Amino acid sequence: MAAYVISEVEPRDAALFERYRVLAAATIEHYGGRYIVRGGAAECIEGGPPVKTLVIVEFPSMARAREWYRSPEYAEALKVGAGALERRLVFVEGCDPYGSQNRRAQ
Repeated sequence: MAAYVISEVEPRDAALFERYRVLAAATIEHYGGRYIVRGGAAECIEGGPPVKTLVIVEFPSMARAREWYRSPEYAEALKVGAGALERRLVFVEGCDPYGSQNRRAQ
């Protein structure tokens, strides 16, 4: 089942942030991930605070998302990211819209 990595990002250093983006993108692809959202326009309809930059990446599974995050390839991006951005990072498991999970929720 697919899993999603959701980042709410606030860049701190533009040059480092761009370097982080390049490094992270290569590792995401290497681990089978793909961008669903990458900083597009966002609007907060309910609740607060205002939305920061959002990034959503889909991985084939939660295990693969965790493997990517803990990988030696992504470690370099994490080091750069420490000075480049502030973020909230959430991993969430997807659902099968036609499977048993959906029927139980109804």
